Amino acid sequence: MDTLRPASRRQQEIATLVRETGRVAVEDLVVRFGVTPQTIRRDLNDLSEARLITRTHGGAVVASGVENLAYEARKLVAQSNKRRIGAAAAQLIPDHSSLFINLGTTTEEVAQAIVGRTGLLVITNNINVANVLYRNSAINLIIAGGAIRASDGGIVGQMAADIIRQFKVDLAIIGTSAIDEDGTLLDYDVREVQVSRAIIENARRIVLVTDQTKFNRRAPVRIAQLDEIDVLVTDRLPSKMTELFQRLGIEVIETGGDPEDD
Repeated sequence: MDTLRPASRRQQEIATLVRETGRVAVEDLVVRFGVTPQTIRRDLNDLSEARLITRTHGGAVVASGVENLAYEARKLVAQSNKRRIGAAAAQLIPDHSSLFINLGTTTEEVAQAIVGRTGLLVITNNINVANVLYRNSAINLIIAGGAIRASDGGIVGQMAADIIRQFKVDLAIIGTSAIDEDGTLLDYDVREVQVSRAIIENARRIVLVTDQTKFNRRAPVRIAQLDEIDVLVTDRLPSKMTELFQRLGIEVIETGGDPEDD
């Protein structure tokens, strides 16, 4: 066990290992470097803040500024924290209301949290959301048609956006792939952004659901600015963003989270 390796060198080796293997686990890194789990978690958090990796429950996966993680990897990122975010966002949705739910593993947790509700009209371009909700006959479910993205079951593109524009709903529950420090919401797929823009423009209230890892990520396609958002539901708002949210008057709901996911 190499207990004498400096933190900077150890972190460089961890970053290299993540790039080579795609993902790493805390317990494996503890054995490899001969340090405590707390030390490895600090290393991973430092690398995540530097946008070199993306943290997951129990480890990390490779990060990219131009390509999203694979769907199954995204589901592992801050998994328990996303579940708390989904439950908190569900409390903002009254029975007998109408809402959009767009793509994302966090918005899917919102769907899980409302699965037993009554009197809702839900319009979605997310097949995974539809699979969660369709068995409840007390929810009127509409799926936007169009091209299905094979990687994650997302329905994207102009056709889906045109269907979304036929509705004007009470709430939009939206996710994002990244949030820039200037308040720009970002994504990787311009076809997905077409639908997200239609959702934002046709809802009376916009609720953004995202875990704190999105504040450390990059993506190339602009969705919206934070001043278009009414409520943020997150596990923890980074201190560097607090002033911006206060200035814009955005309601922030923080759920707290699992330290392992942090």
